[in-house]
Amino acid sequence: MPLCALVIPCYNEERRLDVGEVLRLCSSPGVRVYLVDDGSRDRTRALIESVAAQSSGRAVALALSKNGGKGEAVRFGMRDGVEAGADFCGYLDADFATSVDEILRLKQLAEAGTADVVMGSRISMAGTAIRRKATRHYLGRVFSTAASTVLRAPFYDTQCGAKLFRNTPIFRASIEQPFRSRWIFDVEILARLLGGFGGVQGVAFSKFREVPLNAWVDVVGSRVRMRELTTVGQELLRIAWDLHCRRRNM
Repeated sequence: MPLCALVIPCYNEERRLDVGEVLRLCSSPGVRVYLVDDGSRDRTRALIESVAAQSSGRAVALALSKNGGKGEAVRFGMRDGVEAGADFCGYLDADFATSVDEILRLKQLAEAGTADVVMGSRISMAGTAIRRKATRHYLGRVFSTAASTVLRAPFYDTQCGAKLFRNTPIFRASIEQPFRSRWIFDVEILARLLGGFGGVQGVAFSKFREVPLNAWVDVVGSRVRMRELTTVGQELLRIAWDLHCRRRNM
């Protein structure tokens, strides 16, 4: 059975992390969960170590020496998964806005298909239960349009915190170096995969698959604040320039 390494980045999640859901995720065949403490100031590290001890070896507790941001925590965990021989690596948020059932559905689709990247997408339509604040929805639509323009690829939802990657040479190259973006690392990894990175040829857009989620909930306590949006434009411009340079040189 293919091994899927799923990373859950944790920053001050002592009170929010649902241990029961983590253990339920661990119990799924072919899943290994990487809980990464991103330099928390509370007892998150002790909590994830306790969860790992309860998981019968199905969860791994890792810790960054200092807070490096969500992207660095995700990259750190996925690199550990690659070194362990995972066939797929991915991540989901510690608040389980994307539920265990949904991430496992994405895992099944990734394993059964030929896509190199499977991405959850928050599309509110009949038959789905996507609960998201209106302000975040409309800001997200504006940002996704801008990101798609930069990437030159029509993604609907670049920022959904549920993505899976096949363990390919370009994926390994894309996580070898730290992300330059603190808030929009999702766009940066997509740019590395599309444009090539570290001398490795990029992957065709046809190898990406966006999957509408059946359910997603905007959980109270999200880390991103409105004031931090002021830096997002600068990060997006930097990603655009880096991608342009790589495409020109490939």
